[in-house]
Amino acid sequence: MGRKKELPLLEKVMITDIGAEGNAIARIENLVVFVPMLIPGDVVDIKVVKKRKKYLEGKVVKFHEYSSDRIAPRCSHFGICGGCRWQHLPYTLQLKFKAKQVRDSLIRIGKVDMPEMNEIIGSDNEYYYRNKLEFTFSDRRWLTDEEVKTGLPLEKEPALGFHIPGYFDKVLDIKECHLQPDPSNYIRNSLRKYAIENGLSFFDLKEQKGFLRNIIIRNSLDGSVMVIVIFFHEDESARKALLDFLLKEFPQITSLQYIINTKKNDSLGDQEVIFYNGTDHLTEDMDGLKFRIGPKSFYQTNTRQGITLYRVAKDFAGLTGGELVYDLYTGTGTIANYLAGSAAKVIGIEYVEEAVRDARINSELNNIDNTLFFSGDMKDVLSDEFILQNGRPDVIITDPPRAGMHDDVIKAMLNAAPEKIVYVSCNPATQARDIQLMSDAYSVERVQPVDMFPHTHHVENVVLLKRK
Repeated sequence: MGRKKELPLLEKVMITDIGAEGNAIARIENLVVFVPMLIPGDVVDIKVVKKRKKYLEGKVVKFHEYSSDRIAPRCSHFGICGGCRWQHLPYTLQLKFKAKQVRDSLIRIGKVDMPEMNEIIGSDNEYYYRNKLEFTFSDRRWLTDEEVKTGLPLEKEPALGFHIPGYFDKVLDIKECHLQPDPSNYIRNSLRKYAIENGLSFFDLKEQKGFLRNIIIRNSLDGSVMVIVIFFHEDESARKALLDFLLKEFPQITSLQYIINTKKNDSLGDQEVIFYNGTDHLTEDMDGLKFRIGPKSFYQTNTRQGITLYRVAKDFAGLTGGELVYDLYTGTGTIANYLAGSAAKVIGIEYVEEAVRDARINSELNNIDNTLFFSGDMKDVLSDEFILQNGRPDVIITDPPRAGMHDDVIKAMLNAAPEKIVYVSCNPATQARDIQLMSDAYSVERVQPVDMFPHTHHVENVVLLKRK
């Protein structure tokens, strides 16, 4: 059996661009090389780790020059934690590359005859913009390369933090995260300290044993805080003591709940959330409307930019008061309820039944009586029969998950033939693909990128499509 061919080392390579998934790009002869955690202007040696027909993937082994654009990242976990991979890139350049990602996707994938694209709307808050974070307990923390290289004996220590990218069972212990406002860091660090001092076992993800599993922290703009602690099994006295400790230590916790999750995976959609103290939800205000956020509710993770995004969608829809609007992938009905005051009727469709319940509650909360919500798989619900029963929409708003829309949904939309489609997307590539499938019937009139997640490559984009 022949030896596997050694992959090459590329020396003194200049990084020239940033690609769609946030990885830096270099070009060697006719091949593109993708490398994480670099920015244009860096000159590096690259060890190739994967070889494909049209591109290579590599990792940095040595720096020769640092880009003049490079700035010092704020976070001590930068480069190890999977989040905030662009902290070394000035925010103005982050926005430039995000806008480029949108434009390139629409032109290359969507084959769109591009109108002039609106300037990307940046986030007012570069840090502390998230209203929800989930942390994982692990009985052994991830050791950094520097720690391993010391050769010193390292004791097994527990962790409360984020999963290392690509490893379901490896968790980086987070000392400080700059994404969520206080008291998020204090709650996480105090809980870790309390658990260690009281001999509570952290979860062993491989062996599936331990007491403490996850913690979710949510907050609203008015300073309210929701904490959900997830345990692997019930231990009433230990659980109660821990929850009481949180209440005593953090009086700003307005909603305290817990879950006993005995499953092998962390997904919580099918788990019962048990109320412990305070209220069972948070309330968020959006341009005068109130939205109820339960422990499982989906809500835009950057609240302030979420409002900006919905204002763009409303502007693109151009409602005059007489329209029937379909809101696809409505979630908890935020867009549907936000638009209801400007439309004759809004019909929301969503897969998650609990989200639909929240959407109806949000309508009641705001005395909105011209919304109607349906739950079920989008490709099954949005049928010709459904449209016949509920009316042909004048405007369709669609905000699908990252994978974009199913072909059957696109066909149903084309059959419904609304005058306008407002397509909100968190993935410009799948958005462009879907737009291309509708291009015979619809033209792209307006494009507005919105940055929801500073220091990541992710970008939200809103496109207005008009029937030809």
